[in-house]
Amino acid sequence: MRFSIRTLVAIIGLFLTLSSCKKTVKTETATEVNFVQENYTKQEVDIEMRDGVKLHTTIYTPKDTSKEYPILMQRTPYSSRPYGAGNYRTQIGPNEHLMKEGNIIVYQDVRGRWLSEGHYENMRAYIPNKTSNEQVDESSDTYDTIEWLVNNLEHNNGKVGVWGISYPGFYATYATVDAHPALKAASPQACIGDFFFDDFHHNGAYLLSYFRATSLFGTPRPNNDQPIDTAWYVLPDIQTEDQYQFFLDNGPLKNLNSFFEYETVDTPTLRPDGVTDDYFWNELKEHPNYDELWQSRGIIQHLKNVKSHVATMIVGGWFDAEDLYGPLETYKNIEKHNTGNYNTMVFGPWDHGGWARKKARNSVGNYYFGDSISLFYQKNIETKFFNHFLKGEGGQNSGLPEAYVFDSGKKEWGTLDAWPPKEAEKQTFFLSEDQELTQGAESTVPLKFVSDVKKPVPYSEDIKSVFTPRKYMTDDQRFAARRSDVLVFETEVLEEDLTLAGDIMAQLKVATTGTAADWIVKVIDVHPMNVETNEEMQDHLKLANYHLMVRSEVLRGRFRNSFSKPEPFVPNQKTEVNIKLQDVFHTIKKGHKLQVQVQSTWFPLIDLNPQTYVDNIFKAEESDFKTQTHTVFTDSQIEFSVLR
Repeated sequence: MRFSIRTLVAIIGLFLTLSSCKKTVKTETATEVNFVQENYTKQEVDIEMRDGVKLHTTIYTPKDTSKEYPILMQRTPYSSRPYGAGNYRTQIGPNEHLMKEGNIIVYQDVRGRWLSEGHYENMRAYIPNKTSNEQVDESSDTYDTIEWLVNNLEHNNGKVGVWGISYPGFYATYATVDAHPALKAASPQACIGDFFFDDFHHNGAYLLSYFRATSLFGTPRPNNDQPIDTAWYVLPDIQTEDQYQFFLDNGPLKNLNSFFEYETVDTPTLRPDGVTDDYFWNELKEHPNYDELWQSRGIIQHLKNVKSHVATMIVGGWFDAEDLYGPLETYKNIEKHNTGNYNTMVFGPWDHGGWARKKARNSVGNYYFGDSISLFYQKNIETKFFNHFLKGEGGQNSGLPEAYVFDSGKKEWGTLDAWPPKEAEKQTFFLSEDQELTQGAESTVPLKFVSDVKKPVPYSEDIKSVFTPRKYMTDDQRFAARRSDVLVFETEVLEEDLTLAGDIMAQLKVATTGTAADWIVKVIDVHPMNVETNEEMQDHLKLANYHLMVRSEVLRGRFRNSFSKPEPFVPNQKTEVNIKLQDVFHTIKKGHKLQVQVQSTWFPLIDLNPQTYVDNIFKAEESDFKTQTHTVFTDSQIEFSVLR
């Protein structure tokens, strides 16, 4: 089923207005609309790149011309609109403080999107050592744009900063490579780092929950890729709120090809060979492994030579379901390869883009973390960073720590001089046949469970259809703990605080009766029985005994030894599967319990593994899907980074 074009345009407009994950526009008050219009002059220009392609750029310049201002720029695939003279955004810049104190704010449609010319490539590959003006990438486009801005905008002070959340965060990272000399500060936020580990994949497992966003990135513009100011892509309408049942009934991934059949001759069609003109869907299903396509598009591996004149502040949310890998790896790789650069990180108790919101109460899903956390970040961290490097003297002494990190268990900010903390120690817990999490290996006992392909473990107990799920990152995991196909291991009630600070490595010993399986590990903070419930909690839940998911991750078992060279399991053979979970900063408080859950399905967050090996799961047949019995051995262990 498809949306009509008229309905589509309305939906896309609403999505771009309300979505804080890939947002470019915020809904604010009439007072703020008046502030931008009364204090800024807007102009739209088409800036020519070195290869002759023109990129549409919207510029907001303070009307007060008594002083010079730095330039703050965001490059985006989500539109620099509203387009047209007299049409203003309701808020500009990274936050309200930077907007009201005065900066030149610039938004640009990246190459091939909206009103910019050229052809769009989803996460365009970086080209090192360019030899001609025909070799272009996002780095060269950013360089050429900055060159034009500093030479053509009146009252600029010659200093430029870039920022962006999610995909715009990827472009902010990209700007630091082969950076223009005028670029002095960059803040990649929730930045995509590699599509095989962010957003659409996690460790090789396809995030089925993102299926509905595919055409947002893969539908080519009509009329030979000409600029367009209205949405041209079509989002699938699954016509139900029960997403779990929809995808279960739909069957193998190959059946989703039908959602790329379009209604008019002006839009892409499905060819008889099953290949569509939606190039991102084609890439997903024709490249199931970490091959040259995905490797070339990652930006992480190109952060070895970030220009030293660019200060970086990487921002992320501990509960970001979409892009947690990206900001963590961006920070770590800049830090590792660029000794002497100013490079800091800020991680708070946020979901995707939550730090940019203005709500006084900060929560993710059911879980409340405290008041004014985002507002504190905007005023005391983000504004301070940009002002120091764009309006101040710059230099290493910014007044900000190396790592501004929020302990999501204690619910308080911490400032550290390194991440992971230098004081962190590795601490290992073993799984036990009595469902205990112990600090000594007691035995090697096989714990078995049946993984039924007709009844996969849900990722959430909610019955809803969501465009990109977020709430589940802090969901109560009691519903999963009570299933027979989820193994549960937990400590006794802790007698002292246990602070997890850094990455987590699950070193599983497993077996399966089949030849393929996924493995999911969840780390959970089990709350006491006498905790008062907060107002954000869903009506059917209480905070008493709440099983807060602190971190979770999946590994598609075929990639246990290599993401590029998948291999089947040998039936019933004990096999090592190591799963790296992303970093946490969370204290399991005295009186709580630390719990680990292990399972093999997580539906429909990730697609269903056939559990019999096929070369490409996107092309698996119904007959390939088999119920299997999986085994986890009790000499499996979970290694935590613990701060004492």
